[in-house]
Amino acid sequence: MDAWVERALAKWPNVPHLYGWIHLDRRARWYLKGERVERQTLIDMMRRNYAADDRGAWFFQNGPQRGYVELEYTPLIARSQADGTLELHTGARVDTLRSLCLDADGSVVLDTGQGAAVLDGNDLDWVLDRLHDPHGHGLDAALAHALTLPSGASTTLQLDWEGARIPVTRCDSEDMPARFGFQRKPQP
Repeated sequence: MDAWVERALAKWPNVPHLYGWIHLDRRARWYLKGERVERQTLIDMMRRNYAADDRGAWFFQNGPQRGYVELEYTPLIARSQADGTLELHTGARVDTLRSLCLDADGSVVLDTGQGAAVLDGNDLDWVLDRLHDPHGHGLDAALAHALTLPSGASTTLQLDWEGARIPVTRCDSEDMPARFGFQRKPQP
């Protein structure tokens, strides 16, 4: 959090929380009261002061006021970098990757050390270049089979990431909040 935010919290600790005004879409675009945030300085401030509470509700801490964020998909969005690493929309580098989930539409959700992150749709090649089936099945066939599995099922696929083999699971979109411990529409 920014230092000015911490000072404001200390000075005004009981400011009511705000619900239903802030939205984050799956492409990492912020919205305030339905209007897309365009000012880069505001976007940068929101990214720096974005966190989750102990309920798994994500918020933007704006001085003493906590504005809870409605999520279109996951609380974080990941993008591949030229060097093969992953960066979150907050600017942090993905430091840990525990698993990868495929939803019924083929979207990729990463279980990172920072939380659940949907991979930007423009980066699907990053995943395809790193996926393999250790049983020797062709990638297209293994992916097609994985997408037919029920939510929560393990697949035969693995993701090669930083020298590790990351397991791939099928997971429906509606199961992800419980699986990863976040809320899409926080309530008071």
